[in-house]
Amino acid sequence: MSNVPATPPKGLAFGALAAMAGAVGFATKGLFAKKLYEHGWTYDAVQVARMWLALPVFWLWGWLRVGRPLLRPPPKALLGAACAGLVCYHFGAMINFYALTLIDASLERVLLFTYPSMVVLVYSILYRRLPDRNVVLALLATFIGIVAAVSGLDPAILRANMHGALLVLVCAASTTAYFLASDRWTPQVGSVTFTVWAMSAASTGLALQALWAPSARPPVPGPSDLPLLLGLVGIATVFAMLATAEGVRRLGAQRAAVVSTVGPPATILLAVPLLGERLNLAQWLGVALIIAGILFMELARTKAAVIRGQAPSGGR
Repeated sequence: MSNVPATPPKGLAFGALAAMAGAVGFATKGLFAKKLYEHGWTYDAVQVARMWLALPVFWLWGWLRVGRPLLRPPPKALLGAACAGLVCYHFGAMINFYALTLIDASLERVLLFTYPSMVVLVYSILYRRLPDRNVVLALLATFIGIVAAVSGLDPAILRANMHGALLVLVCAASTTAYFLASDRWTPQVGSVTFTVWAMSAASTGLALQALWAPSARPPVPGPSDLPLLLGLVGIATVFAMLATAEGVRRLGAQRAAVVSTVGPPATILLAVPLLGERLNLAQWLGVALIIAGILFMELARTKAAVIRGQAPSGGR
């Protein structure tokens, strides 16, 4: 049974604020990561430190929410959560942090939000059912937006962003895989249990990577690193995920998903003063098209989940 109730309880205003705060929290991830890169941290060391520092908090959260059943998930569901965690939070997230060394944080956040479009496409293939006309138009708008956001209609910008953008889209595909696994197993174990074990599997994989690859071993943080690590773990990971979960609990997945689309614009606005990033007009238009497509995709995937009698998953 899912931890997300089918009928949202009262407190819609607080739920909207929580979902918005969670989206803004996620929006800061690339900003903190890029600042740590400037301090000499490698992308893989940043991801290892992030996950291992966040993991105890998620276990505490899981224990308070679920209790002893957290320790006894069905074996098949545990395997599904572990595989999803390795694909999304280890492999996908590592690619994502590497991509942040190549492209702007604002572009990364926008491209990462394309995963709802991928979810709709995958479900269309699985159920052998063509999307309706409105969904096709939303998909078309999303992919036109990707081209405009990545290229700015300038060949030089396209060449500079192509590699990093493709990596972020691979990460978005890993998020799609996580959504499919979550959609399969959370009705049995609940979203909290699924998330905790997925994070645990990813953290285990990252620990093994750190043993094998010296570049993945986090250095001893300097005084200037500590606030950035605290922000990356506390704001962009733990707070963002818990606030989003609370938003979904109070609003339901559909309205929480709509509110969460403030994330990409928030990253863009924060990246201007903090990182000196700038988008040209064509890129802004691309961002607008992607967000419009996302809004429609989020509504479409939630409707599909309701039709199948399952609670939609809103993880990112």
